[in-house]
Amino acid sequence: MRTCIGCRKRAPASQLLRFVAVGTGAELRLLPDPARRLPGRGAHVHPDPACFALAERRRAFGRALRLTGVPDTGPLAEHVRAAHMPHGATDGGALGPTRIRKVGRPT
Repeated sequence: MRTCIGCRKRAPASQLLRFVAVGTGAELRLLPDPARRLPGRGAHVHPDPACFALAERRRAFGRALRLTGVPDTGPLAEHVRAAHMPHGATDGGALGPTRIRKVGRPT
């Protein structure tokens, strides 16, 4: 069992996404670790944009990983967004699947 740093709910580790901090100073980035193999202190978040946004708003990344700087959350945000999108959807998936309609006279 692990705790999501966004919503603070406990869940099995298999349902949460582990991430680690890589780099130092201005080069500090958060990288997703779905295989749970990267070295270093890790933290967990649900692969849901709502939990990710809540963790950002609470500034939980730095506290969970014991960081002194402000990490770049870009790679982790992309991974969470991609993991949450349904299969076959494009980046504009918020509108749902589109249907092609024929215009003109029926044949």
